Amino acid sequence: MHRTFASVVSILLIGSYSAQNIQNNPQSNHGNKFEQLGTILPTPNEYRTASGAPGAKYWQQRADYDIDVTLDEKNLICIGTETITYYNNAPEALNYLWLQLDENQHDPNNEVNYFDENKVAEPVTLQGLKAVETKKNLEGLGDKIDEVTDEFGKKLKYTINGSMMRIDLPKPLASKSKVKFKIRWHYKMINRIEYGGRGGYEYFPEDGNHLFTMSQWYPRMCVYSDFHGWQNKQFTGRGEFALAFGNFIVRMTVPADHLVCSTGECQNYQQVLSPAQFQRWQKAQTATEPIEIGLLEDAKNAEKNASTGSASKATKTWIFKADSVRDFAWGSSRKFIWDAMAVMCEGKRVMCMSFYGKEAYGLYRKYSTKVVAHTIKTYSKYSIPYPYPVAQSVEAASGMEYPMICFNFGRTEKDGTYAEGTKNGMILVIIHEVGHNFFPMIINSDERQWSWMDEGLNTFIQYLTEREFDSKYPSQRGPAYKMTDYMRLPKNQLEPIMTNSENIIQFGSNAYGKPATALNILRETVMGRELFDFAFKQYCNRWAFKHPEPADFFRTMEDASAVDLDWFWRGWFYDIDPVDISVDTVKAYTFNAGAKTPVKIDTNYTFPKPREFEYITDIRNRETGIVSLVDKDTTLRDFYYHYKGPTEVTKEAKNRYENLESIPDSSFKNYSGKFLYEIKFSNKGGLVSPLIIQFNYVDGTSDIERISAYIWRKNEKEVTKTFLKDKKVYSIQLDPYRETADINEKNNTWNMKAEPGKFEMFKAKSAAARGQSTGENPMQKAKKK
Repeated sequence: MHRTFASVVSILLIGSYSAQNIQNNPQSNHGNKFEQLGTILPTPNEYRTASGAPGAKYWQQRADYDIDVTLDEKNLICIGTETITYYNNAPEALNYLWLQLDENQHDPNNEVNYFDENKVAEPVTLQGLKAVETKKNLEGLGDKIDEVTDEFGKKLKYTINGSMMRIDLPKPLASKSKVKFKIRWHYKMINRIEYGGRGGYEYFPEDGNHLFTMSQWYPRMCVYSDFHGWQNKQFTGRGEFALAFGNFIVRMTVPADHLVCSTGECQNYQQVLSPAQFQRWQKAQTATEPIEIGLLEDAKNAEKNASTGSASKATKTWIFKADSVRDFAWGSSRKFIWDAMAVMCEGKRVMCMSFYGKEAYGLYRKYSTKVVAHTIKTYSKYSIPYPYPVAQSVEAASGMEYPMICFNFGRTEKDGTYAEGTKNGMILVIIHEVGHNFFPMIINSDERQWSWMDEGLNTFIQYLTEREFDSKYPSQRGPAYKMTDYMRLPKNQLEPIMTNSENIIQFGSNAYGKPATALNILRETVMGRELFDFAFKQYCNRWAFKHPEPADFFRTMEDASAVDLDWFWRGWFYDIDPVDISVDTVKAYTFNAGAKTPVKIDTNYTFPKPREFEYITDIRNRETGIVSLVDKDTTLRDFYYHYKGPTEVTKEAKNRYENLESIPDSSFKNYSGKFLYEIKFSNKGGLVSPLIIQFNYVDGTSDIERISAYIWRKNEKEVTKTFLKDKKVYSIQLDPYRETADINEKNNTWNMKAEPGKFEMFKAKSAAARGQSTGENPMQKAKKK
C-alpha cells in the first residue's frame, strides 16, 4: 500500500453496513452474536463453492502485454506503445473492454481532485493558498492517448471517463476467443515528493539527478469477473487495484548511465551492463551474502558526470520478461547502487536484490537484501512457496508494492548515522511491501473494493515475519493490545472492516491494523496454530493466481478447520463493537470437612516478582523452537541491539477472603483442602471473546484457564464460571498476555493493585534525589498508590 504523507486526494466519506444489526432474536440477550452469517454471504454457485474453493466452472480473464517505453529524463515525459492480447474466458461475449488510466488521477479535469472537503486554516499561508489552486497545480498532467488501433492499424473508437477508458469493439468478443489491439500514449511525470503519487520522480538538488519509480505507467486492463462484471470503479488515490494476470515483455529505453530494476528477469544484462558489473552479477548467482554489482563509487561518478554536463545523450534499452504477473513496475536512475544474492526458498533459487542511492547506503547495504530474503522465506512458510525468480527492494522515500519489486524508504543522516526508529521503520516497510508479492500479487484480491483482503492479511504475516526477524522488534500492528486505542474510539469514528476502501476514515487502523489483530487472535487464541495455519494455507493455495472474495476466505477458514467462526466474522469484520470483558465478582469457598470457621489466610504474604511481559506469539515461537533471524545472523545486530532483563519489581499484597466460606460436610472429604472460585464476568464492550484467566496462587505459582467464546452463546451480556483449585488463589487476572484486544484492562483483575505510573515513579525519584523523604522511601510510597 502506498504510504507517502502528501496526497492530492484523501477520501473521508463515511459508509458502511453492519451484519451484527441483522439479528435473529433482537429482544433477547442471546442468539444474535452467534447467529450464522447465512444470506449475508453470497450464494454459492458453480464458480465459487460453499467450501470457499473455486468451483468446477471457475474462470478468469487473461491479458498479455508487449510494451516499448522511453524515459525522457530531460523533459520528464514517459512515452509508450503497447500491444495487448486479451483473452475472454467468460461464458458470455463482450461488446467493449475497460482499461485503467491511473495517471488521470492527476488530470485537472478529474472530479476526484475536488470532492474532498477543505477549510481555511488560520493563519492563512502562501503554501495553503497554493494548495487550493488545484487546476493550476495539475495543469498538463494525466494520460494523453495518442492512438488506439486494432492489430492491423485500424483505429478503434474509445471513450475516457476519469481514470477509465472504454474501447468499443467492432464486433463482440466471443467466449473462448481473444483480441489484439495497440495503444500509443504519453504523459508528463509528477514529482511524487511534491504531489504524493505512487509513481513519478524524485529530484535531488544536491547533485542535480533524478530517481524514477515507474508505476501505474501504462494503460492496464480492468478485471472482468464472475462476481463483479467489469471492475471499473474510479481510481481516487485510495482504493488500489484490481488486475488480470498475464505475461509481459517490456523494452525500456533510458539514459545510458542509468541502472534499471524491474518486475521480471532481464533478458540482456550482458549488453547493458559493463563487463565488470556483469561479472559481479554472475558471482551473485551463487552468493550467500549480498554482492555489490552496481558500486557506490560507480553511482557517485555517474552523478558527478551528469551534474557537470559531461554525460552523453546516449541511451540503452533494457529488456525484461515476466510471466503470470498481474502488473509491471520498474525504476531507473544513475544514482542506483545495486546488490544481490541467491536464496533457496522452498527448494527454488530466488535472486534477492536491492537498489538504492548513496543517501540510503548505510542502511540498505547492511539490511535490505537480507530482509527481502527473510521475508519471502517466512511468507512461503505461512502461505505458498514464492513462485517468482526475483524479489527486490528499491529505496525511494515511499512504500508501494508490485510483482517482484517494491519501493520503500530508509535513508541515513548525511554522516551515515541513523536513528533506531529509522532502521525499524525501514525493516517494517521492506517486509510489508515485499510481502505484498503474496497478497495481492499472487492471491489476487480486489483492492479497489476490499483493502483489508490484501493489506490486513499482509500485515498479519508481516507481524509473524517481524517476530521471526528479531523477537525484540517493536511491532506496531499485530499485538492485540496495540489495537485498543482505535477500538475504543467513539462509534461515529469507526467503520466495520467490511467497508469499501473509499469510505474509511481511520484507514490504517481499519484496513491494516484491525484485520491483522483479528487474524492474530484467531491463530493464537481462538483456533490455535495448527488448525489456523492449515486452513490459512488452504486459502492461499486455493486462490493463488485467482481472484478471491471475502466469502471465499471466511468459508475456507471454517471448511478446513471444523471451527464455526461465524460469530468471529460477524463481530470482528461486520461490526464495530470492542472487546471489554469485566471481572465483576469472585466468590471463594474452601472444603474443610467438619470445620465451622473459614481457613485462616496469611495477611503478611509478599507476592513474588511479576513476570516480564511477552507477546503470546513470541512465547509460542520459543516453545516450538523458532529462532529469530537476528539470533542466527548476529551481523544484523547494530549499536541499538541490547538485552533488557526482567524488571525488578515486588508487590506487598494482602489476601482478602471476606467472602470465603466453609462447606462443613464430611461427604466432601475427598475435596478437603481444595477451593472453589465462582467468577462472574460481564460483556461491557459487546464483542464476545474467549476468557483467558490467570490464577495467581499464594505460593507464588500461577496457571491459566482458557474458555471458548462459546460460553457467551446463551447469555451475551454476562456469564458465571466456577473453577476447582488445589491451592489458595491470591489474585485473578483476565487476559494476562493482552491477546484479546480488551479496551479496558482496569476491570480485568481481582485483588490486584495497579503498578505506579511513570509520572508517579518520576516524582518519587525526584523527591528521593532532593532528600525529601519523610521517613518513608518515596519509591515505596509511589508503589502503594
